[in-house]
Amino acid sequence: MHLKPLAAQIIVITGASSGIGLATARMAARAGAKLVLSSRNAEALEKIVGEIQAEGGSAISVVADVADEAAVRQIADAAIAGFGGFDTWVNNAGVSIYGRISEVPVAEQRRVFETNYWGVVHGSREAAEHLKTRGGGAIINVGSVLSDRSIPLQGAYSASKHAVKGFTDSLRMELEEEGAPISVTLIKPAAINTPYTKHARSYLPTHPTNPPPVYDPQVVAKAILRCAVTPRRDVFAGGFGKMFSLMETFMPRATDRYMEKTMFAQQHGEGPNEPTDHLDAPTTAEGEERGDYAGMVMKHSAYTAASLHPMAALAMGVGAVGIIASVLAGRRGSARRRQASTWSAIEDQEHANASVGVAARDLQASARADRLGINAEVEASPYEYVP
Repeated sequence: MHLKPLAAQIIVITGASSGIGLATARMAARAGAKLVLSSRNAEALEKIVGEIQAEGGSAISVVADVADEAAVRQIADAAIAGFGGFDTWVNNAGVSIYGRISEVPVAEQRRVFETNYWGVVHGSREAAEHLKTRGGGAIINVGSVLSDRSIPLQGAYSASKHAVKGFTDSLRMELEEEGAPISVTLIKPAAINTPYTKHARSYLPTHPTNPPPVYDPQVVAKAILRCAVTPRRDVFAGGFGKMFSLMETFMPRATDRYMEKTMFAQQHGEGPNEPTDHLDAPTTAEGEERGDYAGMVMKHSAYTAASLHPMAALAMGVGAVGIIASVLAGRRGSARRRQASTWSAIEDQEHANASVGVAARDLQASARADRLGINAEVEASPYEYVP
């Protein structure tokens, strides 16, 4: 399956007014892609489109709530009217709620599904219909590490991301069976430093926060854009996400107990809980790429970078075994020692995999740049993956 280089693509991004969507839009614009950006916030979209155009890029905006199927159809129509169509559709829009399942009203849990699940369904159906007539392209759905492993206090969000994974996998198989030249990818970010905790409705007594380790949104944006030019089934954005998935696969009950002891406290931040969520409507926090996480934010993920290179596949398998062994060893100690052992294993593995990712990049850099048409200014660091 052949996908166009970014500089030749028209890319639709939902949830483009903040966080991962905004980071992806800016990076894609620098690489020369034309953009169709959508969210519920007209003011934020206007500002972002103006910023991209001022830097010589090409972008249009469509105000839409992805929970509304007709509104999503208008996004597709705008792309066709403005650019003649699109080549990649990124379903990124999402909302969340913090709180025990017994505390969160069912109507609010339904709202999470309307955006997170049905928004992906609406976008994917529109994208698939158009891409079949266009001769192919990519559908990229932003799930979560919680697509594989649920956590407490975010039950509705975890359930919605499980649903996104199930839908994405089914859609991929159906399109492949009928021979449609459409790549379908699920991106599974770990905890990312976006305004996510500001946007989420919360029933916690304190301001919610992400459990560590936390990654920069650029890590996810790079993975998304790589998948826009190279077909991938699924990608973990952040090495810790892969470890979570492996823990669920190989020791689910032990992982339950680990999370029961750690994940409640780790999602309670400092300061009072302030009602700034955008569950029902956008907020003033729109237009921000990064959040307010107070701890260390990992700017790069060597695991994600290396996993996107075929040469590193074997090394990733060896690394995964090492991570599981470290976690199992950590279970013999106290809860605090288990956390420290896990964190140390992640850091060690990220650094170990970095050399593999850099080697793969060095060997393929010139050919990849020529083939994909990547703007050289996007490449900023030897540890930084660029599609």
